[in-house]
Amino acid sequence: MPYTITDACISCGACVDECPVGIITQGESKYVIDEAACIDCGACTDCCPTEAIVPA
Repeated sequence: MPYTITDACISCGACVDECPVGIITQGESKYVIDEAACIDCGACTDCCPTEAIVPA
């Protein structure tokens, strides 16, 4: 199951460096995950200070 980033995202960028496939990018108001390319590793969830990354 891929992950998604909710509106709780504060755009800190912590998740970007943790993603092993580089599919997290800056969106207009928050970071976004390319859900089609997500490998469901969960690496991004552990580093998010606001717990904004959840299963899609």
